[in-house]
Amino acid sequence: MSKCSFCGKTLKTGTGKMFVTNVNKIYYFCSGKCEKNWSMGRNPKKFKWTEDYRKEKAH
Repeated sequence: MSKCSFCGKTLKTGTGKMFVTNVNKIYYFCSGKCEKNWSMGRNPKKFKWTEDYRKEKAH
């Protein structure tokens, strides 16, 4: 099971989208929302619905 590269949500087998760059780096996305935010260069730590935000604000 892989995790979404933007929000950190665990993906079930057979769901989501995989994106491979020219330098063989693999990104997984659970939804179009995550994929679009990643492609626009947004920081996941600034969105309340991502796991990175929750980890940042946990202390």
